[in-house]
Amino acid sequence: MQKKSILITGCSSGIGYATAKILHKRGWKVFATCRKQKDCNKLKNEGIESFLLDYQREKTIKTALQSCLEVTGGTLDAIFNNGAFATPGALEDISTGALKDIFQTNVFGYHELIRLSIPIMRDQGYGRIVNCSSVLGLVALPFRGAYNSTKFAIEGLSDTLRVELINTNIKVILIEPGPITSLIRKNSIPKFEKWVKWEQSYRVDDYRKFLIPRLYKENGLDSFELPANAVSKKVIHALESPKPKARYFVTTPTYFMYYMKKILPTKWLDLLISKI
Repeated sequence: MQKKSILITGCSSGIGYATAKILHKRGWKVFATCRKQKDCNKLKNEGIESFLLDYQREKTIKTALQSCLEVTGGTLDAIFNNGAFATPGALEDISTGALKDIFQTNVFGYHELIRLSIPIMRDQGYGRIVNCSSVLGLVALPFRGAYNSTKFAIEGLSDTLRVELINTNIKVILIEPGPITSLIRKNSIPKFEKWVKWEQSYRVDDYRKFLIPRLYKENGLDSFELPANAVSKKVIHALESPKPKARYFVTTPTYFMYYMKKILPTKWLDLLISKI
């Protein structure tokens, strides 16, 4: 029998890398994509098919998908939209250009891969579309406004798709991590330095006290932080369960914030978040 196949984005490290390795061991035909060729080469050396896919370069989305179809003979069981980055900073200091930049990767790239994959899944009569959201797609924490906005957008995009595809055998599932061990904070530094003139900001003291130490100092693990394979376990259930959930929460903060949002008045929730 032909192996089940999946295209995963953002596999250079963290969630994508861990998930690609675990699914490969479980017998899936994994196509682990990365933005840089050196990361693709590393995966190939580990026996995993890997292609370039950079959400910022639309052509690579089409090329990577076509490469997968050439290997499988035209089918694709699942996609896992995982690649993303953060641009930290107060929203009043984030330019429209910075928002366009992050939305291109975290939202528009997801949508393009989904849009290209749906006809394939419809023709074969089944498929799974798994999108990596965040606890920050459920509640909005300060100094993360650009990232919050993209994850809220992914929540709306996925919810809409799930309803639009309800009479098909194409399932749309959201993964909701919280604090997970990854390089996202380190990788956000170039974006922060490019887009945010924090020393000229009205909130310069807030940057010095809160954001700069968080970005540039090694502070150890966050509270309740879990390794990337904790997310992979939920992705496996989303892919292999005959009746997958619409959402899979991963960490304690995700569960906590989800329920706080349901039970607390907005004003109280805002006060709670402002203290974090």
